[in-house]
Amino acid sequence: MDALDQKLNEVFEGKVVRKELLHRIKKGTNVPTFVLEFLLAKYCASNDQAEIEAGMEAVLATLQENYVRPDESNAAQSKVATKGKHRFIDKVHVNYVEKEKRHWAALENFNSRRIAIGHKYYKDTDRLLEGGIWAEVTVVHNEVEEDDYAFYIEDLRPIQLSRFDFDQYADGRSAFTRDEWLDVILRSVGLEPGKFSHRVKLHFIARLAPLVESNFNFIELGPRGTGKSYFFSEFSPYSTLVSGGQATKATLFYNNARGKVGLVGFWDTVAFDEVAGIKVRDPDTIQIMKDYMANGRFSRGVEVIADASLAFVGNIDLSIDQIVNSPVFDLFQPLPLEFDLAVMDRLACYLPGWEMPKNSSEFLTNNYGFITDYLAEAFHHQFAHSNRYEEVTRRIRLGKSVEGRDEKGIKKTVCALLKILHPVVPPNDDEFEEYVAYAVECRRRVKEQMNKRKPDDEFAKISLSYFKINGEEVIVYCPESKDAPATQRPARKYQRKESEAHERVIGVDSTATDADTEKAETTDSRVSQLDEQIETAQPELKEQHYTITYDATGYSYESIMGPYLRGVKEVTVEDSYIRLTHQIQNLVRFCETLLKFGAVKQINLITRFDPDSDVAFVESKLDDLKQSLLEVDVILNVQINPNLHDREIRLDNGWVIKIGRGLDLYQKPNTYFDIGLFDLNLRKCQETKVDIFKIGQTAVADATQS
Repeated sequence: MDALDQKLNEVFEGKVVRKELLHRIKKGTNVPTFVLEFLLAKYCASNDQAEIEAGMEAVLATLQENYVRPDESNAAQSKVATKGKHRFIDKVHVNYVEKEKRHWAALENFNSRRIAIGHKYYKDTDRLLEGGIWAEVTVVHNEVEEDDYAFYIEDLRPIQLSRFDFDQYADGRSAFTRDEWLDVILRSVGLEPGKFSHRVKLHFIARLAPLVESNFNFIELGPRGTGKSYFFSEFSPYSTLVSGGQATKATLFYNNARGKVGLVGFWDTVAFDEVAGIKVRDPDTIQIMKDYMANGRFSRGVEVIADASLAFVGNIDLSIDQIVNSPVFDLFQPLPLEFDLAVMDRLACYLPGWEMPKNSSEFLTNNYGFITDYLAEAFHHQFAHSNRYEEVTRRIRLGKSVEGRDEKGIKKTVCALLKILHPVVPPNDDEFEEYVAYAVECRRRVKEQMNKRKPDDEFAKISLSYFKINGEEVIVYCPESKDAPATQRPARKYQRKESEAHERVIGVDSTATDADTEKAETTDSRVSQLDEQIETAQPELKEQHYTITYDATGYSYESIMGPYLRGVKEVTVEDSYIRLTHQIQNLVRFCETLLKFGAVKQINLITRFDPDSDVAFVESKLDDLKQSLLEVDVILNVQINPNLHDREIRLDNGWVIKIGRGLDLYQKPNTYFDIGLFDLNLRKCQETKVDIFKIGQTAVADATQS
């Protein structure tokens, strides 16, 4: 133990753990950090080496006995059935099933999603209903044969502190200098501060800012393997990591169908991993995100106010020198096209991920740090109960180039640094000026890139500055772009088109790295050529009339009608044969095809029921599909027309697709293992005719109403 270890153990006895022990266990299991440290604090709270070794054996035994690996779920279920009950360490979710009007628990690694659970557990712990929590949970086998479930939860204990005393935490902080406390925080996240420069230490502290400051909009882009997502997936039980996939307004903000607030209402921080891969299917999601990022509120029929911070992390593949010296590229290049300038302008802090070291065991600490859950509780308390904005406003003086959103972003970044490094006692003037300079730099990085993208001077005031205590004005620069004319004085002769086709062509131009702005004329010429390519990229839609022969392949819904679906918001399907299981499945596949094109809002199904068919079965499956579509904000209307016979698909852009056999144009596979079972392009077809033609908009409206 060094001097800092000794002081930390004296002041925060029982609240610290040797991080070396965590590293030893962490390498052999995929259990979250705060779960492992929960066990280490339980069994290894000692300085005696023999007791520590015995405690390590107890931790490993507990993991062996109680932690379930996903591939051992069947054995775990058998153990409960054989023994009657067993305690597990697992992530627990609770889902409300509307049809059954009851809640069911799901254990992630135990691999059961129909476990009975008492009302008191999800009433007392909201996160069980949104995202789930790790817990010690006792699962009991249900011996009652009449019940429709095999297991129920007898006891559930969340793996986090039962009580937290912030005053004790704040008093303990007063025993340390600022630099000592900075090192304590870094050791608490598992890093050895002696391995890093002071600037890199501040970067690591800034990564924690979304965990401690409410409604804080943060972004970090950089190389792979620098641990960008670790802080949000492993460090705090109050943070959730959204890993790629679709970002829907129902999931993130508010589900109108269920009347429930999304992730922003249940977590301190919602982080988006691999932000370049986010699929924003509905433009409304971005508009709601803008409203929320601006003031922490939004409206979806009801006014919703939430505190969650949003953090975006992702990778940059190009070199930073290439980007800042290019008249074409910018540091927001990896973001999805839907993330426009309005989204970027709401970002308070852009952390330079390219300055962060790659993950390596040489950077891990063997010394003491806070139990991760204890520090997470301290951050959560300040997130919910501490506001340093007025304190910062009284002390800070910013230059005239700092505009409204610049000022707000800078102040919130300073607030976050104060909460982490000075939870109660304010910093001295030198420390405060250091935080202000750092915050101004992080905001300037955002503004420089917006200025580079914008063809006019809306964001041209990039010389952000602050005043020192002696009245001296200091202009802050970003180190990577200070001497890059292409970033400091971007050409204004062209406007970049934010379209996928444009980005694709730009991306292959590896020669556009000259910082000399005199080459703007060459850029103009290239962009003009790109514009011409973009205009001709979309094929002209024409009427089509053809026959699909028996046994033909290559005719999925997307290949038949895909080009006609772009931009379509309402689709009407008339098909009298949506009765059997495979026909309903065809309807599901058709709906999936519509969702791929990202604009559909409403699907109208007009069908009829055969008296000999199982009407209740069909209605039940259509209700399931309707509920599933609501989850992605698409409305399915089902109308029954007993006289219906013809089959056609009408689009709100005027195009009509008539397929003789309707959606049921495929041969049924002989077995579940036939090629073409899942990919309709490979599925053999029945013989049928296809007619695609256009009618006037008035006729479309009349047909839809009828």
